[in-house]
Amino acid sequence: LFKSVIPVSLAFAGIVAQESPAYAAGSPPTKDELDRIKKGYDQIQYLLANFEQETTVCRENGGECKRDAEPVRKALGLRSTTDPLFQIDKVFNKVKNMDLDPDQLEAFFEASEDWNSAMNMSNSMAFISQFGEYNPGGGKDEVLKYLNESKKQVELASKSLKT
Repeated sequence: LFKSVIPVSLAFAGIVAQESPAYAAGSPPTKDELDRIKKGYDQIQYLLANFEQETTVCRENGGECKRDAEPVRKALGLRSTTDPLFQIDKVFNKVKNMDLDPDQLEAFFEASEDWNSAMNMSNSMAFISQFGEYNPGGGKDEVLKYLNESKKQVELASKSLKT
């Protein structure tokens, strides 16, 4: 099986490289892609500055208020293809094609790894918080606990993006 997959994979890679100069040349990120990082960073800063307000949803007419982690996942680019940070790791991978000082490149890739780790942890904590009230021994305190853990990870992700 592997003997037949490798030639096909190499042939496909060659076709893709011929069809798309961006893949063949290893292009650096575009201005629009870099702007996505800036816009995503700004959204994260807004979320952190307004965390309680953004993660609290109240029913109309004075109804019950609940905490909601969806704004966390949206700010990290995990809800929609139109979110600025959606699949931002692909943009990070293009940075290696920029003309940068090798010392800066090492720091960038370390920050990129930190971003991925914090984003994944924040996503997990945000997701778990959505069900904290319904789990045995759960309740609003459990929702808040996981939401606050998610916020800590968003702060780490923000720090990584700033780098």
